[in-house]
Amino acid sequence: MKTLIMYESIHHCNTKKIAKVMAEVLNAKLIKCNKVNINKLYKYDLIGFGSGIYFGKHHENLLNLIDKIPLMKNKKAFILATSGVGNGILQLPYCCDFNRLLKKKLLEKGFDIIGKFSCRGYDTNGLLKYIGGISKGRPNEKDLENARNFAKNLRR
Repeated sequence: MKTLIMYESIHHCNTKKIAKVMAEVLNAKLIKCNKVNINKLYKYDLIGFGSGIYFGKHHENLLNLIDKIPLMKNKKAFILATSGVGNGILQLPYCCDFNRLLKKKLLEKGFDIIGKFSCRGYDTNGLLKYIGGISKGRPNEKDLENARNFAKNLRR
């Protein structure tokens, strides 16, 4: 199975760390969003889309890239995210699933989403920098092992 993982990882390389271990398991090509050639996406059987979460959604570079992708019928995809608060679902009434917008865009492009992975990542974005950030030390070895296991399940 030919696999590509495209990602955006800005501040602490949290998403890059996760994407890298997944790429090793899947023998996938790992590429930053600004280097993706959308005309070659048809060559891949499985495509991963990932970034950190910024103010409740994936990085705008990833979302803008998806807007440029043509309709992709019968392409499998997976989502990955790192966030200071974890899995992307907060128990607050004004918050929602951080993957919602990315998932919507991928479904509109015809992708079949076969999995979602998220974990905590060290976050000093915005006002968090004034308190030293949150989720320091993440992703940790347990997070990386969970990412490996997730990727192994995708291979099946």
